[in-house]
Amino acid sequence: MTRIVVLFNLKPGVDVEEYERWARSTDLPTVNGLESVDAFTVHKVTGLLGKDDQPPYEYVEIIDVNDMQTFGENVSTETMRKVASEFQGFADAPVFMLTDSVD
Repeated sequence: MTRIVVLFNLKPGVDVEEYERWARSTDLPTVNGLESVDAFTVHKVTGLLGKDDQPPYEYVEIIDVNDMQTFGENVSTETMRKVASEFQGFADAPVFMLTDSVD
């Protein structure tokens, strides 16, 4: 399994409630419906453990992918291209990190 971790802030002027409503109604159900995805979650960052500093990112997405080849096919569909385009309208320079478990 590959876990994709996405770190991002909202673009200036984006309404938090609008983004979170879109994430719940569109992003989460669509991505979780892909055959290549075992789980997809979106997390709002609430702080840094043991620090009062501002977190560098406002949101974290975690996508557990069971097959990267199928995932590539899934995300190239018209529906996912639309979702990705909408996401890009909200997210300011998201960072997509591919990870593997070390256990």
